[in-house]
Amino acid sequence: MKFTIGFEKEDAKKLHACWDEIFASQQWTEAKFTKLFEEKWAACNQLPSLAFSSWGGAALAALEFFNVRGKTVLCPSNTFMATPYSAIKAGAKVEFVDCNKDDLCLSLEDLKRKVDQHKPAAVWVVHIGGHIAFEIEEISRLCKEKGIILLEDCAHAHGASWNGRKAGVWGDAGIYSFYATKTITTGEGGMLVSRNNDLLEYAKKYRNYGKFDYVVEGLNYRINEFSAAIGAVQTDRLDEIVAWKNDYAAKHLDPKFPHRVKFPEGMISGYYKYIVFDPIEKSTGKVYDQPCHKIMKKTYDLPNTDWAAQNHWCVPLYYKGE
Repeated sequence: MKFTIGFEKEDAKKLHACWDEIFASQQWTEAKFTKLFEEKWAACNQLPSLAFSSWGGAALAALEFFNVRGKTVLCPSNTFMATPYSAIKAGAKVEFVDCNKDDLCLSLEDLKRKVDQHKPAAVWVVHIGGHIAFEIEEISRLCKEKGIILLEDCAHAHGASWNGRKAGVWGDAGIYSFYATKTITTGEGGMLVSRNNDLLEYAKKYRNYGKFDYVVEGLNYRINEFSAAIGAVQTDRLDEIVAWKNDYAAKHLDPKFPHRVKFPEGMISGYYKYIVFDPIEKSTGKVYDQPCHKIMKKTYDLPNTDWAAQNHWCVPLYYKGE
């Protein structure tokens, strides 16, 4: 199966019509299609949504709103360096938490130890591979009890749900990515989702240089109208794409790969990755094979993270790939 962006050919005409409208309007940013993309994403994901030019811009807006500067943020080591870097760029100190072997996501057991040790201001949980972290309910409960901000890295989790609840609803904020390989892509882009109206108002200014009172020290993280139009058209396909991937996985992959990530009852994966624990010849690589704590030269051990880096592979699974 070859990589393919999940964009239907028949949608090209619809997209070109949107772009023609943008050309005619002479508004290439901060206009109709940004709002439309946000509205569609909010409807799909059950949370108010704010579009950005990147995951990083949305993450920085949330971290700076919650004022993590000079404080500690806990982060799983089994993630992309964007996650810890966002906290570092917001002025925080980062310490790492181990993952579980069953879902490759943040370990509640190790998180409890690290919370007692580091007294963090915030915690990142990352939904690896397209499924919801199996311990998200307990992680959310712990953070609420301790007064810790919980941020959800939803970069992989487009269309994922657990008993109908979508990624981002358990935390104080969730951040999605629309990089070119993602289930829904705008080439580059991101989305902040949150119930916190104060955060959303702050983030609107943060992505636009702090306009117009300049109380918020923001920069340019706006998404342009052309990219937002792609996102709006793509979002209409999200449920279809996820359903296709789940059907393909159930019929063609699950029977061949019994030693795989297996989801709890009621969980639907967005299947950004199909993760197995046996070596395969035509793997698309690994989700992550370099633990962040090692990249950052931390001296402590995270045994499950080290195990995961060496003992998982990804079976090709692309929407209507060949």
